[in-house]
Amino acid sequence: MRTSPNRLLATVFGAVYLLVGLLGFAVTGGVSFIATEGNLLLGLFAVNPLHNVAHLLIGAALLIAGLSNVAAAKSVNTVVGAVYLLLGIVGFFLVGTALNILALNTADHFLHLASAIVLLGVGLAADKSVSTRNAHA
Repeated sequence: MRTSPNRLLATVFGAVYLLVGLLGFAVTGGVSFIATEGNLLLGLFAVNPLHNVAHLLIGAALLIAGLSNVAAAKSVNTVVGAVYLLLGIVGFFLVGTALNILALNTADHFLHLASAIVLLGVGLAADKSVSTRNAHA
């Protein structure tokens, strides 16, 4: 794992997102599952229970890929990075609408965009000798 930036990043991000998902439940008591406005995690990031579940699923995917092999980590980093890039951009337009089912706020958008840059950057640029179609790495 120490020789693959993709595996290391997926493992670290996976553990962090799992922790964030779990911590989110500590602040979302009384918030409906798909509330358009959530409670603040770390006093900054809005979350609701659906947002917490999304963090748990993304964290699990990243952690499993990071612990598996380079090709899996590279693929998952790239896909999650692309999804976060889309969410970071689209999220700005969802705030204040009924479509904001993840209770996103401005801090969330910037964190999603930062995560996207790191995940996509490593997913696309590191471990070049490994094909994402080859799961034997």
